[in-house]
Amino acid sequence: MKRSSFLIASLVAGSFAYSGGAAAQAASVEAGEKLYNSSTCVACHGADGKGKLPGVPDFTKSDGRLTKSDDVLVTNIMEGFKSPGSSMAMPAKGGISSLTKEQAEAMVLYMRQAFASN
Repeated sequence: MKRSSFLIASLVAGSFAYSGGAAAQAASVEAGEKLYNSSTCVACHGADGKGKLPGVPDFTKSDGRLTKSDDVLVTNIMEGFKSPGSSMAMPAKGGISSLTKEQAEAMVLYMRQAFASN
């Protein structure tokens, strides 16, 4: 009986931890969306992620920029990046001087959810 009580308590605790993790991820996606849409990101990449200017990556392509690892994408955001064929470079931190790595990670999470091909 003690073993089954422990098992039930473990399952309940695990479900609370999972729901907390899901809630934290949802909050991170929401924060990433707000940053993306209120910064220079949306000006060049567009609200639909397809890219509004020549040389700007289309995030919706199945073989596009979002196939890169999170680490690469966060580094590109934090340090800036110039795509081959583009006449201009993306500024470091997307032009947001106060942008943190955690905020860049939230933007990547948002972009993956909003634009990545399934």
